[in-house]
Amino acid sequence: MSDLLYIPPVLGVAGIILAFIIFALVKKNPAGEGKIKQIADAIHLGAMVFMRREYTVLFIFAAVLTVLLYIGFGSWHTPLAFVVGALCSASAGYIGMYTATFANVRTTVAANQKGASEALSIAFFGGSIMGLTVASMGLLGLGGLYLLFGANPEHAEAIHGFGMGASTVALFSRVGGGIFTKSADVGADLVGKVEAGIPEDDPRNPGVIADNVGDNVGDIAGMGSDIFESYCGSMIATIAIASTMASSSVAIMASGAETAETLMFLPLALASVGLICSVIGILVVKVFSGSDPAKALRIGTIGSTLLLMLAAYLVIQYFGIHFNVWLCVVAGAAGGIIIGLVTEYYTGGKPVRDIARGGETGPATVMIAGLAVGMQSVVIPVLTIAAIIFISSSLLPEGAGVYGVGIGAVGMLATVGITMAIDAYGPVADNAGGIAEMAEMGEETRAITDGLDEVGNTTAAIGKGFAIGAAGLAALAIIAAYIETISRKVEGFALNISNPEVLTGMFLGGIFPFLVSAITMRAVGDAAFDMIKEIRRQFKEIPGLLEGTAEPDNARCVDIATTAALKRMVLPGALAVFAPVVVGFGIGPEALGGMLGGALVSCVLLALTMANAGGAWDNAKKYVEKGNLGGKGSDVHKAAVVGDTVGDPFKDTSGPAMNILINVMAIVSLVIAPLLVG
Repeated sequence: MSDLLYIPPVLGVAGIILAFIIFALVKKNPAGEGKIKQIADAIHLGAMVFMRREYTVLFIFAAVLTVLLYIGFGSWHTPLAFVVGALCSASAGYIGMYTATFANVRTTVAANQKGASEALSIAFFGGSIMGLTVASMGLLGLGGLYLLFGANPEHAEAIHGFGMGASTVALFSRVGGGIFTKSADVGADLVGKVEAGIPEDDPRNPGVIADNVGDNVGDIAGMGSDIFESYCGSMIATIAIASTMASSSVAIMASGAETAETLMFLPLALASVGLICSVIGILVVKVFSGSDPAKALRIGTIGSTLLLMLAAYLVIQYFGIHFNVWLCVVAGAAGGIIIGLVTEYYTGGKPVRDIARGGETGPATVMIAGLAVGMQSVVIPVLTIAAIIFISSSLLPEGAGVYGVGIGAVGMLATVGITMAIDAYGPVADNAGGIAEMAEMGEETRAITDGLDEVGNTTAAIGKGFAIGAAGLAALAIIAAYIETISRKVEGFALNISNPEVLTGMFLGGIFPFLVSAITMRAVGDAAFDMIKEIRRQFKEIPGLLEGTAEPDNARCVDIATTAALKRMVLPGALAVFAPVVVGFGIGPEALGGMLGGALVSCVLLALTMANAGGAWDNAKKYVEKGNLGGKGSDVHKAAVVGDTVGDPFKDTSGPAMNILINVMAIVSLVIAPLLVG
């Protein structure tokens, strides 16, 4: 067993090397000259400036938490794991965003010079770097810490700090990036499309560069950190559950002298083979890139999942673990596919056309139809999550059911390399279309990038649904690990709904998703207000701007979005980190457990509603822009744009913040659990 412990970090290093090889291949493609290069450089510079300023604020916050952890635990083990987790998460987001800003312009040039197949390959390879980096950083960081602490029961709990570091970075990156991108997007759309009547990504619009920068910092760096923390959180929770499991349950589930250690190592082993399956899936997409883009991406994703099921069976058989554990992996992996397909239907199928038709009677009916679609879309994904929980916990012996839930979450997230790749592909393709429009590269090029972008919108929506489902399962596993950790030191500890402290905690937990949603929605609205005023000012005060004879002040809009994001991302992060501390130490571990349960249910329901409603509004607008129901500039189009502007913070700011919120609260609770009963 000891020799096998080196496999995850070694594969992590190999994955990072492969990501840089792919980046080198992407960079070999021509990046254009003149105006196209100038536009791409402005997007790259804006993204880098934002990331540096965001990470500066994040460094201060993380430094304070590191000191508090050292004071609380009186040792360096948990603070070290926290720092490693934060660094791995931040590095994954930064590398993915940095490389995407090189892939976007090369996708545009390829669409112009070589056609759709080559453009798809470059855009997907740009997203693949993000996917491989997320998976590899998780294996390297968590696998390395497991080598350091995992074999020592006294220090094993320090690994929980890794999840807390990753979650803290994820919340700041997702919320900050989401506020940035949507304030720019809403401002650019409302003034540009509705008021000035100019096309999307028109170079005359001062908010367009900021909008394209936001696609990178929000939908790539933010999404990467989001998936990273769920990916690592599911493994950490499963390791923690295995370490606290009764010896009788362990003996039933595994055979051999190292049964407990085998069950603890299994999540890392599954994630390791998942990385290999993801690489194969990426190669499959490359092979099929000459056909329909949506078909190629679907074959790669589903193929990777099927490969994982086979590989997981071989791994579980090799370790001599109970067959039913493999069924838990299958349940989680299959559930991820179901959630993705349901999300694809609600954000790209008949409901989208129904919303668009609502525009014939004005913005109000667009809003009503979109909200109804978002609410209805919750049903099947939540039933799927419930089925995964029920099946996974029922398959294993009494006392080990929660381990099955954790393994199910790992099964859903093990192929995160390909899942994140197709999600990050979307913003790269979107940027490519924006660059093509701003550089005035013609209708033929724009038609190719629009086709890639349309597929990217669907993959991004699928990615959000997958992220929410995965975060819900990961959070549930972490909560189970929290209960097991407390139970080891408090005999008879349980979360009974008849307990007033538990019930109080449940209602307190239900508050936070709505409070954080309100804060982030207000942040986007306030920042968009400032953005709209600035764009209007430039249209009015810069002579010749609307005529196309003068250049807009793009840097000013980027600065407005950056400042707004940095100011308003701290409060949601502080609430998520410190609320469990206040409730846990102020009321007790029962109330904290209840709070986590209430927050989990509210977060999942609210996140699915907002993400799917926002995605449906976005694609309804694009459906009209393709020439349906009057096309661009019609009253139906203007109504659909209003729906899209409301949907923007739904799907890209507040909705994604929910899955990170519950994971941050859960992992902080798990970290402080030993202190609550110490």
